[in-house]
Amino acid sequence: MSQEQFLSELISTLGADVAQAAADVPERYWTDWSGTPPQQPLALVRPRSTEDVSALLRLCSAHGVAVVPQGGLTGLAGAAVPTEGAVAVSLERLNVIEDINTRTGLMQVQAGVTLQNVQEAAVNAGMVFGVDLGARGSCQIGGNVSTNAGGNGVLQHGMMREQVLGLEVVLADGSVLPMLRPMIKNNTGYDLKQFFIGAEGTLGIITRVLLRLRPAPQATATTLVAMPDFDSALAVLQRMQARFGHSVAAYELMWDSFVQASLSWLKLSAPFADRHPLLALINVDGKSEAQLQEDIGQVLEEAMEAGEVVDAIVAQSVAQAQTLWKLREAPAELNNNMHPAINFDVSLPQADIGRFADACEAAFSARWPQKHALYFGHVGDGNLHVSVDGATVNGECEAVEDELYRLVGEFKGSVSAEHGIGLHKKPYLNHSRTPAELAAMRAIKQALDPLGLMNPGKVF
Repeated sequence: MSQEQFLSELISTLGADVAQAAADVPERYWTDWSGTPPQQPLALVRPRSTEDVSALLRLCSAHGVAVVPQGGLTGLAGAAVPTEGAVAVSLERLNVIEDINTRTGLMQVQAGVTLQNVQEAAVNAGMVFGVDLGARGSCQIGGNVSTNAGGNGVLQHGMMREQVLGLEVVLADGSVLPMLRPMIKNNTGYDLKQFFIGAEGTLGIITRVLLRLRPAPQATATTLVAMPDFDSALAVLQRMQARFGHSVAAYELMWDSFVQASLSWLKLSAPFADRHPLLALINVDGKSEAQLQEDIGQVLEEAMEAGEVVDAIVAQSVAQAQTLWKLREAPAELNNNMHPAINFDVSLPQADIGRFADACEAAFSARWPQKHALYFGHVGDGNLHVSVDGATVNGECEAVEDELYRLVGEFKGSVSAEHGIGLHKKPYLNHSRTPAELAAMRAIKQALDPLGLMNPGKVF
């Protein structure tokens, strides 16, 4: 069957409102935030139901046409970029919050609902959703599940995987797996939903998600802490967790290079009179803001006496807390100020993060003395972000990637903490996965997608 015949059958099966041929596909569906060169898809399908998705995949399977699922197109690894001759499938119309049960702490949503809409619906019901990240207004829940998204709440709530109780998934042949069972205990063989969390659309298309919610905290206190070195940063985290347990909601660490860039790009006032090697933004939840501030003050006083803290600010109002958190918003400005920004999200054994950052800085400086590199991350969960200005390393972006991922392998870390593999990290996956692990992953892919039609060329 020719492409023209396939497109004719596609449009007649799904309708012109749901399926569009290549010439009518807007350019925003040609790529994502990763900076990958755009690729015009063979067609764009924007299904309105699970039945539409199933019909599409049955048709594509019958004719050997590849499919590339798309969420909010905010990914940074190229997983949603169409491949030549593939149908792009945008889940944006599957955007209904179908049910919220505050007694059981559950929310059922279609895959195209944005993260922000989930967060706002949870708050309106007196609950909170455990995942938060900067692209909240445009990223979609299906994409969050497909990349096992992380963000600022992982220390307290875990990755996206920990928020998912059930999924509805359409397989490559069009069959539907209705795995929307709300039980935490369900020991009935393989937990099939886990195959699709973090799979980046390579095994099937997620159409519905059953999410876990949690009661909203009655109060939150924020502090910005200056520390002399990374060991002190770990010591302060341990002190906070010993005092507050899982109520430590965020522990965001920023190296001075990042702080100075943030102050400059966002035109912020310096929080302290002096510069310090490391600053940590810490949120703690509790029942009383006044009591939290008092307890945090005691912990910080002990840390100062131990030489772990040099200076600190405890926010006295919501407005002041928001001002402190603005310091962490520099990543939104990376692409405007780095040409290009070479971005990394890696995870490492927590105790080694400081040594890894030092090793990167030494390796980069030895080869590119004028390099501009920023270090920051959700260090409480072992996630470090590194951003390097391509213009300051003579445009040698691949060489920077080779050097950093080599170090990740030496430190026995992961080349992707939360952004996925997609197209960009395929050459480096072997630094974090053994040949036996990769063979097992390929076997799963072969079993669920024997024709190789689901998001081909991604991950492997």
